[in-house]
Amino acid sequence: MTIFKKIIDRQIPADIVYEDKYCLAFRDLKPQAPTHILLIPKEELKSMAEVENHHAATLGHLMVKASEIAMNEGIASEGYRLVVNTRAFGGQTVDHLHIHILGGRPFSWPPG
Repeated sequence: MTIFKKIIDRQIPADIVYEDKYCLAFRDLKPQAPTHILLIPKEELKSMAEVENHHAATLGHLMVKASEIAMNEGIASEGYRLVVNTRAFGGQTVDHLHIHILGGRPFSWPPG
């Protein structure tokens, strides 16, 4: 069981900023920007490498909610970054798909 599943199941606390029946969003414990929120599907999906056609509705829902969360957090007008790390070389450290919503400062390119 991943740490994210434990957060979904309320086995460990998190600073939750949004929740519905499909997803949960909470503040990252080690923020990389003034605003750093993790958005996760409640469905246990390991990574983008595991995505199949039947996940399209879930992924679309996550993207819509990421945009809404950015607006609610006050970072949409200046801009923000969405990051999905995939597997070890992509920087993924928890085997549960998650979107990093980062904002509140300028970002450079290329990342990492």
